[in-house]
Amino acid sequence: MIKTKKFTILLVDDRMENLLSLEQMLLADNRTFIQASSGNEALKQVLKNDDIGLIMLDVQMPDMDGFEVARLLKDNPKTRNISIIFVTAINKDEYYVLEGFKKGAVDYLSKPLDINMTRAKVNVFEQLYFYQDELKQALKEKEQINGQLERFMHVVAHDLKTPLSGITGLLMLMQEEEIVKGTPMLSEYMGMSVSAASQMADMITAILDYSKEHQFSNKTEDVDVNELLQQLIKLLFPPVHVRIEVAPNLPVLHTSRQKLQQVFQNLLSNAIKYNDKAITEISVGGAPDGEFYNFYVKDNGPGIEDKDNERIFRLFEKVDRDDDKGTGIGLNILKLLVETQGGKVWVESRLGEGSCFYFQWRR
Repeated sequence: MIKTKKFTILLVDDRMENLLSLEQMLLADNRTFIQASSGNEALKQVLKNDDIGLIMLDVQMPDMDGFEVARLLKDNPKTRNISIIFVTAINKDEYYVLEGFKKGAVDYLSKPLDINMTRAKVNVFEQLYFYQDELKQALKEKEQINGQLERFMHVVAHDLKTPLSGITGLLMLMQEEEIVKGTPMLSEYMGMSVSAASQMADMITAILDYSKEHQFSNKTEDVDVNELLQQLIKLLFPPVHVRIEVAPNLPVLHTSRQKLQQVFQNLLSNAIKYNDKAITEISVGGAPDGEFYNFYVKDNGPGIEDKDNERIFRLFEKVDRDDDKGTGIGLNILKLLVETQGGKVWVESRLGEGSCFYFQWRR
């Protein structure tokens, strides 16, 4: 691995001779060192230098020992991921404290230090630091590329929508002409053209919604889920044969109303649109599950085959290839919205009997 970035190590010990000895032991061309002679000074150095990759931390120091320094660092979101190696003449009591630090990038070295062991452990943490740095850079570049693609997709879709709306309008006007109405074949072809243009307009609208997903407001507020669902159902204007039952006592969540509403709107709209029964029955409910609330939207529609349960959440995927109602985008947006909350979405279904879509939303 070619390292162009320096690996910064913070050495913490109340004895200057130990600091000098440790620095000489770990010298390398790509390394730089910062020294601190107390716990308080170590904390100040960490806050001043945001590129520290490793802390070599003496345990036995006056005023503030190494364990207290580590606890304070791990409690701070900005410093909790810095790797720490405790340097200690370990005893039984210290061993149990070290056990409590097993979570995270924490290790220890016993005094007197073995040169080869010390160098080997520091080398491991150095490699880990550079691998993590490369991963961060790769993710940052990926986000930039995704942002460019989303902006490009938004511009293209927006530019296509205006002329297509004009074409659809003209086709609908032509469809009303007497010469068209009086010619069955021409009337059929014109109807097919209007339907195809409308379907394309729906696709473009869905693409615009998809491309704007990353721009959604992060504003959060207290959302009464029961109230949100009642308002949403009114806006959907369900036909008379559609019965929607909402479970009582759904929670009040501090979250983004816009994002949660879009998830429910997508599931309820699909349950209405694709139902093949004389009476459409839809039920909405949920239950708490740790840090999440598990919601469900259940219907008595045509159901989904097991092989399609995962595929339907992919972009542009539809259960029926000949389906002229959907765009194959809505469920993918739903999945993205749920995953931004740290949750997951899945479906349980029986072909011919109906489906139940589940999603987790952070409480």
